[in-house]
Amino acid sequence: MNQKILGEMKSASIGRGYSFAKPIRYDMIQSSIHKSEEAKALSVTSEAFEDRTYISPKYTCDGLNINPPLHISNIPPETKSLAIIVEDTDSPTGIWTHWIVWNISPIGQINENTVPGSEGINDFRKQHYGGPCPPSGTHHYHFKVYALDELLDLKPDTEKREIEKAISSHMLAFGELVGLYKRSFS
Repeated sequence: MNQKILGEMKSASIGRGYSFAKPIRYDMIQSSIHKSEEAKALSVTSEAFEDRTYISPKYTCDGLNINPPLHISNIPPETKSLAIIVEDTDSPTGIWTHWIVWNISPIGQINENTVPGSEGINDFRKQHYGGPCPPSGTHHYHFKVYALDELLDLKPDTEKREIEKAISSHMLAFGELVGLYKRSFS
């Protein structure tokens, strides 16, 4: 799990060409990981799609463009909040951020078409969920969920690099669900 989290954080920081204002403190990430050694990785599921299967058009730009329901389990007892980052890792311009949410209550359920916490600015330059909308081919959408040891004090115009920096020193556990989507053009 340690290498996976470090790899996720490292690739996330490089993916869109962003760099953090200060270098990522891997020792801080490592410290957070050690705090969670007793806890299992988060399990992230959805009744709308299974891991590595196709997302219903309902949750995309071709449908209602609403967030799918998510269920999170194995949340460490000391968790104070959850954060979610949804990314398209196949975008021709690099990793494309579709949704950023933090200060989510750690109850383990996010209902469809809801705003479960504070939302940041995605790569559509919007402050809400932007569903899958690939220009061509099949894309992978990573619903990344982080269990955190505190509520985050972030501004409403927070972007991905800022939340990643805040998460890096407060992460207790991590899990993800990957969905696929390919548009049908007439």
